[in-house]
Amino acid sequence: MYEDYGYNARLSDRISLDRSIPDYRPRKCRQLTYVSKLPQIAVVFIFVNEALSVILRSVHSVVNHTPPHLLKEIILVDDNSDSVDLGVGMERYLGHRYPGLVKIVRNHKREGLIRARLQGWRVSSAPVIGFFDAHVEFNVGWVQPVLSRISEDRSRIVLPAIDNIKYNTFEVQQYASAAHGYNWGLWCMYILPPHAWLQQDDQAAPIRTPAMIGCSFVVDREYFGEIGLLDPGMEVYGGENIELGMRVWQCGGSMEVLPCSRVAHIERTKKPYNNDIDYYAKRNALRAAEVWMDEFKSHVYMAWNIPINNPGVDFGNVSERVALRKRLNCRSFQWYRDNVYPEMRMYNNTLTYGEVRNSKVSGYCLDQGQEEDDMAILYPCHGMTSQNGPIVNRDSGRCLEVEMVKDANFDLRLSLQRCSGQKWLIRNWFKQGKH
Repeated sequence: MYEDYGYNARLSDRISLDRSIPDYRPRKCRQLTYVSKLPQIAVVFIFVNEALSVILRSVHSVVNHTPPHLLKEIILVDDNSDSVDLGVGMERYLGHRYPGLVKIVRNHKREGLIRARLQGWRVSSAPVIGFFDAHVEFNVGWVQPVLSRISEDRSRIVLPAIDNIKYNTFEVQQYASAAHGYNWGLWCMYILPPHAWLQQDDQAAPIRTPAMIGCSFVVDREYFGEIGLLDPGMEVYGGENIELGMRVWQCGGSMEVLPCSRVAHIERTKKPYNNDIDYYAKRNALRAAEVWMDEFKSHVYMAWNIPINNPGVDFGNVSERVALRKRLNCRSFQWYRDNVYPEMRMYNNTLTYGEVRNSKVSGYCLDQGQEEDDMAILYPCHGMTSQNGPIVNRDSGRCLEVEMVKDANFDLRLSLQRCSGQKWLIRNWFKQGKH
């Protein structure tokens, strides 16, 4: 069943649907109070062929840990599952257990996570909407701090802090307080909170974050529509969480992680959209880069090791998203980088990137050696090449070349020596440099 779901579904079936998980909130959170008049929330779960017990535990958990007057509706969006367990029987159970509270939306074809979430937004009616994977469990007091922050400023997108449900044992593991960042491939990752947050020594304070991991976020429903929802031109998933972070910050809003609101999430070993997910993540990343990243989009092409001109990836028509950016009068990516994500590493004055092949042994590429000595090595290549020329040390005039040596890796060794005419074939160029 690991192969089917990416977690121990048999064990899940034996665990109570109404279990409580450890309260990992900072101590100060338990002493905070909130105004009695807070907006209601709609909770949207997206699923594709999840284990029934995991979906039901997500629903039970949000009902058990959310005051009834604040929980207007639960919306389950089935992105075209083919599991019989998730059909009429599940509908009957939820209708009987929570009459009038749960709506189930069935997609007639597989839309992907991004467009499935848009389906949930369309059928929701509460003033605030939260999007969650259908393999989560909610902690005590999760909703009041979220709704309080959004009621203070409707342009905030709030992310509950994530803890981990171990996929094999279903034990809950506390994660340290973190912001959510990303690399130039637009793959998300946890990063240290901003220096200002660390300096204030308040574990309960909201954490300013450049983007989001993506498994859970809460937003004012109308505001979400005003800023363009999620990009419907993106496919399946990947990159939409980063694009939303860039967009909300550049267009006058903000995004934060809230340590006083905690949701535990199963990190699955297998995901339902596995076919070509790297391709969709690449496609979506290029789409986001073309709309929001200005001249810094080159860093994304570098990260994916593809040429800016004729990249070989059809990321679709972005004219509507470009028009959205103009209509919202959004700031530049340079502003975002300087003010929101200054930790992002920059690559300045880059002439070329990608594979570097030698004309003498064209099947091998320049590569990074072992971390302990950080020496360049030769290693079998992948992909295609384009430009060519020698690699010359400016001070000595000597060339980086390849020697045949029996005791070296692949019988090849790199050497800085008198130039013999060897050339290196370098895959992608921004501008032609002098050889």
